[in-house]
Amino acid sequence: MTEEKKASLKEKAAEELRLMLYITAFLAAVFVSFLTCRRLISRGFGVTSFHYGFAVIEALIVARVILIGKAIGVGKKSKGHGLFRKAPGDAVIDALLAGVFAILERAVEGLLHHERLSARIRKFLDQGVDEILGRTLIMFVAFVPFFTRRELDRVPGDRKLVGLLFHGGAARAKA
Repeated sequence: MTEEKKASLKEKAAEELRLMLYITAFLAAVFVSFLTCRRLISRGFGVTSFHYGFAVIEALIVARVILIGKAIGVGKKSKGHGLFRKAPGDAVIDALLAGVFAILERAVEGLLHHERLSARIRKFLDQGVDEILGRTLIMFVAFVPFFTRRELDRVPGDRKLVGLLFHGGAARAKA
């Protein structure tokens, strides 16, 4: 492998890691906020046990799902559309992916607890459907500004928007 290819792979890996950390931080903030809201509401019913570590792990997994979706070209059909159409479209796709992941998470949880399939389905229908629909809706709403920012950053290129947002005049001087 040539030095140029190694440098290119290293740059791609660094960019992928940066994007993974950014998405994970964003999702962790959303999931922890959602969990805190549930905790505050549930406290009135005597439920006090919530695990924030699971929210961070889930953020890592969903971030990876988003990056895999991006790598295989999910949402590329809408590339020629305007921002007000592309960002919500991408948000719908990734919110649905997060919803599917939540269903899979419930299935794995049932398997780990050695529950029968009928018991898992009954438990899911009794408790999980509303929660997963609510989580998917929250993910959609959270993803719209996330994908809007991503598209705004993509258009000027070279992360100039992020530089402008976080570094002010220094980014304009480089541009």
